[in-house]
Amino acid sequence: MTKTVRLPKPKRDLLLLHIELKWMTPTIWRRFAVPENITLGRLHQVIQIVMGWGDYHLHEFKIAGENYGVPDPDGWGPPVNPEARKTLIKALNGKRTFNYLYDFGDEWHHRIKVEKTLPAATYPQVPYCIEGANACPPEDVGGVPGYEVFLEAMADAGHPEHDATVEWYGEIFDPTFFDRERVNQWFKRIKV
Repeated sequence: MTKTVRLPKPKRDLLLLHIELKWMTPTIWRRFAVPENITLGRLHQVIQIVMGWGDYHLHEFKIAGENYGVPDPDGWGPPVNPEARKTLIKALNGKRTFNYLYDFGDEWHHRIKVEKTLPAATYPQVPYCIEGANACPPEDVGGVPGYEVFLEAMADAGHPEHDATVEWYGEIFDPTFFDRERVNQWFKRIKV
């Protein structure tokens, strides 16, 4: 009688991604690693954490000519392919760049580039944030134009909207702040 030996499934390669918030100066960006077989639904959660968003709004991926998101059961909004089970590597279909839109009102457009493929054991945890720069804008600030006004009011104690802006946000905002270690602590709490 022969005994069947089950070998452990090989770990999947990682994709090193670079995400950048479009039309922002200075650039708000992050570099992070995810498994190549991450679903788009899980990738959405990773993007929310790595960028600093709160996941309060709708989102959509545009990858290789297809749109992915959470289909509206009532048929409102543009049709999208379901993101829940579609893996990033399959959606890419050989492409190296794609787009992610968060908050259809403020319209935060992100450009994501696959920089390279890495062996599964490259990072101590997955997902993993390698580096980044600058703070993510606050939720509901009014898109790029609203964020510019927000920054002006925050930076100038003599600005007529300074006190109201600080009260609305809850504290002084530092647009240069990014805490990679904090992002990686949050990443330890999610499973991909």
